[in-house]
Amino acid sequence: MSRTLASARTETKNGLAKRKRGAISTFIRELIVNKFLYLLALPGIIWFFIFAYLPMGGIVVAFQDFKAVKGITGSKFVGLKNFQFFFHSSDWVKVVTNTVFLNVLFIFFGTLAAVAIAIMVTELGGRWFKKISQSVMIFPHFLSWTVVAMFMTAFVATDGGFFNKMLGLFGIAPVQFLSSPGYWPVILVLLKIWHGAGFGSIVYMATISGINPEIYESAAMDGASRWQKIRFITLPLLKSTIILLTILAVGGIFNGDFGLIYAIIGRNPLLYPTTDVIDTFVFRSLMDLGDMGMSAAVGFLQSAIGFILVVTVNFIAKKTAPDSAIF
Repeated sequence: MSRTLASARTETKNGLAKRKRGAISTFIRELIVNKFLYLLALPGIIWFFIFAYLPMGGIVVAFQDFKAVKGITGSKFVGLKNFQFFFHSSDWVKVVTNTVFLNVLFIFFGTLAAVAIAIMVTELGGRWFKKISQSVMIFPHFLSWTVVAMFMTAFVATDGGFFNKMLGLFGIAPVQFLSSPGYWPVILVLLKIWHGAGFGSIVYMATISGINPEIYESAAMDGASRWQKIRFITLPLLKSTIILLTILAVGGIFNGDFGLIYAIIGRNPLLYPTTDVIDTFVFRSLMDLGDMGMSAAVGFLQSAIGFILVVTVNFIAKKTAPDSAIF
């Protein structure tokens, strides 16, 4: 009996070794066959290695009482003390809620707007009009949030702001936008859509252009209207792309859009109840206290939760729509 078990274990080990050698030889063969493609990808791989993977060694700062003079090797290890700072704050529940709530709005309405733009542009008949429309819709993506903030001040200012001037024409009292936090989730969502939906629609337009035109021709022969083609052909074939991009977006649901919110809101405490997110809270704490360990701890927590969410959502997508899963 013992000999049988020993021989079985030996065979298993040999089988694993053979599979391992086979996998290595397959990998080497793949590199040789597609050497020029991998050579083209090499600069990107090196860039990600240097700027995305090597800095991960700095995660240790989240568990240290980090002092720049002493460096990582000389700073004292304090365990989870840096994490306690955030959760002992009286504002952490509000900050986390605002972050998740705003990101859910950004993802939902941003996806809805991007898909709608992609469908509308692809349905346009004129070639030149389509190109001009695409250029106009993509342009806001390249504007800095600082520039956008300057325009927003001119729009929402209580005295002389564009919106309040328009309201004054109808005899309506001016709205105190800069001291009324209730308006800002809507304003931020509209700004996010204006700034990024056109650029985000590029992926969906590429997906639509890859749909076999014979499908639409067959539907037209069967008497399908334009709306029916969109509803029963375009949208179902876009589902995989929508799910895939949503999974990727969910990974950043605990990361507030610092550029947008800090540029527009700044340090206006009157608007914090609906606009203060984790990133702006940590930035203020870092600037006021100079505690790099605390900010690193919160950043590590955001990344860890984002990773867990991506894996969870991807698992759900794999069960419901296998073609849409990342892995």
